[in-house]
Amino acid sequence: MRYTQFFISTLKETPSDAEVISHQLMMRSGMIRKIAAGIYTYMPLGLRSIRKFEQIVREEMNRAGAIELLMPGVQPAELWIESKRWAQYGKELLRFKDRKDNEFCMGPTHEEIITDIARREVKSYRQMPINFYQIQTKFRDEIRPRFGLMRGREFIMKDAYSFDVDSSAADLSYDKMYQAYNRIFERCGLNFRAVEADTGSIGGSASHEFMVLASSGEDAIVSCNACRYAANVEKAEGIKQQQGGAGQQALTKVHTPDKKTIAEVAEFLNIPQSATVKALVLSNGEGKFVMALVRGDHELNELKLKNRLGWDEIQMATDDEILRFTGSPPGFLGPQGLKEELLVVADYTIETMADFVIGANQTDQHYTGANAGRDFQINQIADIRLIGAGDPCPRCSGGTLEVWRGIEVGHVFKLGTKYSNSMNATYLDKDGKEQIIFMGCYGIGIGRTVAASIEQNHDDNGVIWPLPLAPFHCSVVAINAQKDEAVMSAAQDIHDRLEAAGVEVLLDDRDERPGVKFKDHDLIGIPLRIVVGGKNLAEGKVEFKQRVGGEMQLLVPEQAIETVIAQVKAACGGTR
Repeated sequence: MRYTQFFISTLKETPSDAEVISHQLMMRSGMIRKIAAGIYTYMPLGLRSIRKFEQIVREEMNRAGAIELLMPGVQPAELWIESKRWAQYGKELLRFKDRKDNEFCMGPTHEEIITDIARREVKSYRQMPINFYQIQTKFRDEIRPRFGLMRGREFIMKDAYSFDVDSSAADLSYDKMYQAYNRIFERCGLNFRAVEADTGSIGGSASHEFMVLASSGEDAIVSCNACRYAANVEKAEGIKQQQGGAGQQALTKVHTPDKKTIAEVAEFLNIPQSATVKALVLSNGEGKFVMALVRGDHELNELKLKNRLGWDEIQMATDDEILRFTGSPPGFLGPQGLKEELLVVADYTIETMADFVIGANQTDQHYTGANAGRDFQINQIADIRLIGAGDPCPRCSGGTLEVWRGIEVGHVFKLGTKYSNSMNATYLDKDGKEQIIFMGCYGIGIGRTVAASIEQNHDDNGVIWPLPLAPFHCSVVAINAQKDEAVMSAAQDIHDRLEAAGVEVLLDDRDERPGVKFKDHDLIGIPLRIVVGGKNLAEGKVEFKQRVGGEMQLLVPEQAIETVIAQVKAACGGTR
C-alpha cells in the first residue's frame, strides 16, 4: 500500500479533551475522530488494528468451539423486564419508544436476547454444550464518557454465551473460555493478568477480569510473587491470622481535642496507626445499618461488606443517622457504648489486636486500652478490608502480594441460572424431565483492548505497536522518491516482495522531507522500517530499524527483507 493512495491524517497538536495517552495518540495519528461525547469514527488506520484484533479473537473463539452469530443492537423492553434488569440497570441503559409507543433499548450487553434464543431453540440435552458469540457494537450511556475508546458510550465488543446441562458442565465451558482469553491476549503481545473479580451487575457465581498492565490503569490489582494468584483489589482475599494475646491495659478515656482522623489521633497519642481501630457506619439505603471495624492503617472494602451482608446497595450513613446510633459526630466513632443496637462487623485483623485505640462516641474523646470481647461485642468477624502490597497470599504459603495498575479488557462470568431461571430457559434431560439451563458469559472490549495496547506500549514519539496489532507491519520509506527513479524502483521492489510474502507494508512515496516521514511513522507506531536512500543504495545497502529497542543497521535489500519476514512470522504466527 502506497502512502499517497491510503488515507492518513495526522495532527501536530493534541486535542484539548484527550486526557490519556491512548486517546491523545489515536487522535494525533489519525486512527479515530470524535463525533459526539464518547462516540468515535474508526478511521482507516485505526480500523486496520481493530480488524486485526477481531481476527485474533475470532480464531481463538472458533478454536474453543464457539459459534458466531449476530444479534440486533435494538432490544425490546419486555425481555429486560422479564430478566428484572429493566429497572435495575440504571440510566446507562438508553431507552426509547418506537412510533407504536413500544419501549426498546440500545443493547449494552445481550444476556436477555441470547437467553430468549436459547429457550426457543435449545430443547434437549443433546444440543449442549453450545457457545454462541458475536462481535458487535454496543451502547452504554455513560454519565462521564472519557479517555477515548477506553470509556466510550458506543463501542465494539465481543460477547459470548455458553449453555450447559448442569454446573459441572458449565465449569468446563468457563475454563475453555478462560484458556481462550489467555491465548488471545498472549497472541497480541500484551503484558496482562487474569484476576479474580466481582460479578457486578451481570451477576453469577464467579468471574475473572483480564487486565492489561499499565500505569494509567483505572483498576488496582494484586498478584502473588510466588504463585499464580491474582485478583482485583475489590475481590482480593485477606487471610485469617493467628489470634493475638489478651489485653493488659484498662479501658481509659482520653481527651483528643479536635483529633478526628486516624492519622491525627495516632500522632497525638504517639502510637502507630496500626494500634488504632477505625469505625464506620454504613447503610443499605433501606433502613438497615452496620458498624464496620478495620485496623486504623487499613481501608474498608465496601464491596466485600455488601456481599457479606447480602445487600444490594451500600453507602455511608448520614451524620444524623450516625448521631442516632452513636451519639457522636463522625471522627470519634467506636463500638463501645452505642445508643441503639447496631450490627458490628469486624475485619479479621481485629482479632489479632489488643490494647488498641477506639473512638469514645463523644466529641474530642477516644479510648485507649480497648479490647474486643471485654469492652465491646463483635457480631461477625469477616474479611472486609482492602488488601494491599505486602499482604500474605491467600493461596500459597510464603508468597506476598504486589499491587499493579490494570486496564480491564476482558471479563468472564459463571452466570449459573440467573437469566435462565428468570426467563424460563429449560431443556429436557435424558429422562425427559425439564431442567434449567446453566449459562456463562464472556466479554472482550475490542476497541478498548487496542487502546490499552497503546497505554502499555508508547514513548514520547508515539505508538509502539506489538506486531500482531500494528496497522502495518513494516514501512518502506523512499527518500526523494519523486526525484530519484532508482530509489523509487528499489523501494517498490522491496514493498512488492514483502507484500508477496504476506507482510503488510506501507510504502511512503510522499514528496516530504525524511524527518517529516520518520516523525509520522514513529507517531503511527509501525514496528519495522526499511529506508531506501540514494547514497546507501549506491553501495547496495538499505537502512533497517525497529521502532523500539533496535539500532539502525545497514543491510543488503535481500537481508532486510528476510529480517522483516522472520520477525513478522515469529510475532504473528506466520504471514498471510
